[in-house]
Amino acid sequence: MLKRADGLLLCCVTLWGSNFVFASMLSKEFSPLLLAALRLTLSIIVLLIYGLVTRKLVRVNLKDWKQLLPLGITAVLIHHSTFFIGLRETDATTAALIIALVPITTAILAAFFLKEALTVRVAAGSILALIGVYLVIGFGKGIHLNMEIGLIFISMIAFSISIIQTRRIAERLDPFVITVYSTLLGTCLLYPVVMVYEPIFHVSGQVWAWGLLLISAVVIQAICSLIWAYQVKVVGASRAANYINLEPFIAMLVGFLLVGTRVNLAQMIGSAILVIGVSLVTSMKMRTSMRNN
Repeated sequence: MLKRADGLLLCCVTLWGSNFVFASMLSKEFSPLLLAALRLTLSIIVLLIYGLVTRKLVRVNLKDWKQLLPLGITAVLIHHSTFFIGLRETDATTAALIIALVPITTAILAAFFLKEALTVRVAAGSILALIGVYLVIGFGKGIHLNMEIGLIFISMIAFSISIIQTRRIAERLDPFVITVYSTLLGTCLLYPVVMVYEPIFHVSGQVWAWGLLLISAVVIQAICSLIWAYQVKVVGASRAANYINLEPFIAMLVGFLLVGTRVNLAQMIGSAILVIGVSLVTSMKMRTSMRNN
């Protein structure tokens, strides 16, 4: 059972790491906000069908909706829109490494908003991770930030905030219900933004792009999220977190193989340092089973 679960978790992480590259490729074929909306729409259709068939969806009261709405804004509207806009000029490897800061950012936010202890180990991991990011983005010569990289950071922070929000709502609702309803709300809010900011949007005429979009939304985002949630129960969150830390390296490898993204020594060292720092945090804290990337 454990070997099967480990294999499925590794498969999910491989697809998630590859998805940074796929999303980067798709961001050149579609208007970024429209791409986010289409991907979320396809994903939520699958989740809704699954929820209805398995009868996992339940009615929620007005108080719950008032908490699900802000979650939909941060986890879906802000996180996905800034991520796809940022990917237009940011390579997949850099984006994956910035998103890898989510556990550390969440730990820091939890210390302030949930009164969780900020241990020396978490602090040390945070420092290491920031050094890693400096090497990756700055190539060892100083950080050269641009608007797109800044948007990826905003996307990462929004996702971290959404995890804090989810922890509070999860005291009353099942994580699957939270994911479905918050994603549905966020997706509905995203379409008016698309119409305002991208009234004349670009839609790819390439068959491969539509096929890749379908795979990214249905298989990688929706189905992998369901598989992950079930297999984490088998192996435990701490063990599953070790697989998550492979995502940046997978994104780096797939980026090199598919689009020829060059990786220099400073980036490789920075990536290793960042993952070590994140590992210090994830070895103590359970990763959320809800995935939105």
